[in-house]
Amino acid sequence: MSQDMKEKLEKYRTAPFDARFPNQNQTRNCWQNYLDFHRCQKALTLKGTDVTPCDWYLRVYKSLCPVSWVSKWDEQRENGTFAGKI
Repeated sequence: MSQDMKEKLEKYRTAPFDARFPNQNQTRNCWQNYLDFHRCQKALTLKGTDVTPCDWYLRVYKSLCPVSWVSKWDEQRENGTFAGKI
């Protein structure tokens, strides 16, 4: 992993501005970062590479998403009823 990425992760406090989601309502941002995290993990695991770069998405969705949503989505993924495409 690049030194620049390591520095960004160390200094991480809360989700930075994302131009794709300029409005106050950050629900879509939460959802997208949750999906991106799991897609990233799946893709890098299949390639057999380090999944550390995926931690960025994890930190962003954890700072944006309510815990109840995340636990519900995790449960749905385990049961095979999750609505998103990972």
